[in-house]
Amino acid sequence: MSIFDKCFAYKRVEEAQARGIYPYFTPVEEVYGNKVKVDGKEMIMVGSNNYLGLLDHPKVMEAAHKAIDQYGVATCGSRFLNGTLDIHVELEEKLAAFMNKEAALTMSTGFQTNQGVISSLITENDVVIKDRMDHASIIDACRLSKGKGVWFKHNDVGHLEQVLSDLDPEVGKLVIVDGVFSMEGDLADLPGIVELKKKYGFQLLVDDAHGIGVMGDNGRGTAEHFGLEDDVDLIVGTFSKSFASLGGFVVGDPKVISYIKHHARALIFSASITPASVATVLATVEIMEQEPERRHRLWDITRRMKSGFEAMGYDTGPTQTPIIPVMIGDDMKTFMLWRALRDAGIFTNPVIYPAVPHGETLIRTSYSASHTEEELNTVLQSFEECGKKLGII
Repeated sequence: MSIFDKCFAYKRVEEAQARGIYPYFTPVEEVYGNKVKVDGKEMIMVGSNNYLGLLDHPKVMEAAHKAIDQYGVATCGSRFLNGTLDIHVELEEKLAAFMNKEAALTMSTGFQTNQGVISSLITENDVVIKDRMDHASIIDACRLSKGKGVWFKHNDVGHLEQVLSDLDPEVGKLVIVDGVFSMEGDLADLPGIVELKKKYGFQLLVDDAHGIGVMGDNGRGTAEHFGLEDDVDLIVGTFSKSFASLGGFVVGDPKVISYIKHHARALIFSASITPASVATVLATVEIMEQEPERRHRLWDITRRMKSGFEAMGYDTGPTQTPIIPVMIGDDMKTFMLWRALRDAGIFTNPVIYPAVPHGETLIRTSYSASHTEEELNTVLQSFEECGKKLGII
């Protein structure tokens, strides 16, 4: 028996490649605006999380270049030792102010941020309670923690209360939800959860990777959208969406942030965010504050595309955000539609189990404030032609 037996027996990738329906790890050769080049062919990108269209903003690119000139391309060390630059500290101060919280801490990826925060805070005597559809980074972080992990049905506040009522009231409890759920685009029921927080006295962490920059009057995310910023104890964000960079952060009470800073293994034992990535985020925060019209444009596009898909007969699920899923429900039909769209020059993301439950497969589309009217018209036209050709609509 070899640990590699499972590897040699795994045939799904080869089978999908042979049929021309393998959609993952696609090499992108060039990026220009909302267009990408794949296998020498130009495609319209509606599979990116570049919500505010800042990926190639001149100010952002200039900031990244200047940071490389000043600091080089890497820190070659962890924040704990030699890897803290003055711009790391500047960014944390700016993020805390932007998010309307007292303190912030950055980490090298969004995935690591959840790992570091959750595994450091949850100890043997604590309970962590998560939504069944929370992001994989949250699920893995809960496994790493030493506390007891339980879950509640997706966005089911009634089931969450049942879970809470069965727990020892003296036990430390952390409830974790995505602010915006990344596949279907629906929002956490924060008002309902906050009501339970007042009753049961738990702490609340919102992973708002897809909400920050998009939701709320100032782009501070789902908590601002609902007017509940003071009721959310910790907010986790990522730089790989609206901030057009790489890394993650958490904001909250200064004492809590300091504790995480000195106990999170994902921070202490990882190299810090590169200078160019930090400078990029500093520039994008400034643009978010100075150009709210980007967010307004994004929401105009969101409403247009959602109504366009629904008018064709597509089911867009429970989305309330610029993440617009096209619900298919069958693996093979999902891959066939993805392939037809790719041939038509549209880059989308097919999503199957385990990213979504069995029988709930979908084509995930997401939009940018910089998408043009011509690009949007082409996307809708292609979805209509491909969907009719395959008998999906």
